[in-house]
Amino acid sequence: MNAQMKPEDGTHYRKVFDSPYLSSADIVEPTALTIARVTQETDKTKKTKDTFNTAYFHERELRPGEKLKPMILNATNSKLMAAITGSPYIEDWSGIRVIVYVDKAVKFGKDTVEGLRLRQAPSRRTLTPDQTQTWENAKAAFKKDGNLNAVLAKVDISDEHKAQLISECMESVE
Repeated sequence: MNAQMKPEDGTHYRKVFDSPYLSSADIVEPTALTIARVTQETDKTKKTKDTFNTAYFHERELRPGEKLKPMILNATNSKLMAAITGSPYIEDWSGIRVIVYVDKAVKFGKDTVEGLRLRQAPSRRTLTPDQTQTWENAKAAFKKDGNLNAVLAKVDISDEHKAQLISECMESVE
């Protein structure tokens, strides 16, 4: 019997189906994302004519080189968003940080399947260059894979300071 691969090292069998939406096959660990907007859209898979609440995110990549897809907010996740924001209106859900994770015990009809769930992301502090040790840690995280997502999952950084952080990292490489 083969040793089991770690999720981050393997290719989920559902990846071949290339859904236009984020799925449990895409999420290998709980992931912090910021909702840019939620719209009501007709099913892009064309399997149904249903309309879904669909979340789009500020982040463009799930992992370096892997485009982040929008996420259908089913009834459960829509209720969770209403609870997280204190508002039942999808227009009020923009700018909210959430953790997207895989729940392996989602009921779908009579079956139990993997499904995406949301929870509120912990409140975060804003990182500035004068927080010397944390700033250096952020630079080290950025240098590891050249992507700010790992840093932005933990702290907020102004656009000006993002540019500064990237610049400082590039200078140290040259």
